[in-house]
Amino acid sequence: MENATNEFDPLLLDNQLCFPLYACSRKVVNMYTPYFQPLGITYTQYIVLLVLWETDGVSVRELGQRLYLDSGTLTPLLKKMEEAGFVTRERSTEDGRVVLVHLTEKGKALRHDAEQIPLRLGGCLPLTTEEAKLLHSLLHRLLEADTTM
Repeated sequence: MENATNEFDPLLLDNQLCFPLYACSRKVVNMYTPYFQPLGITYTQYIVLLVLWETDGVSVRELGQRLYLDSGTLTPLLKKMEEAGFVTRERSTEDGRVVLVHLTEKGKALRHDAEQIPLRLGGCLPLTTEEAKLLHSLLHRLLEADTTM
């Protein structure tokens, strides 16, 4: 957006790319909440479960990398999931510094209850299949970009 002198103002909210990304992320996560409440999980716990349903027994470090979460966020999250009976954490027998996360039977069984969630939510977004694929691709491109300075 331009101001009265036709100059681009980098500090207008409407000129920020980060804001619609943030607001959309919050909106989509909030759309999941009614589906997660009966399962007793949060969105962040759900994405941990997605990784574990894909590959059980991953390291905390690997989980953090896959989910773009630091250990300060992941450790208390995993502790809560362990207390709820969804996962166990144990030190690797090969390297005691590595903590592995495994699904419990309760965590494995939760997969069945969660299977319909993506299908139900996909219909809530006002995007065509092509638009959704393009957005997915662009978001992953942003995530994978080396943005360190």
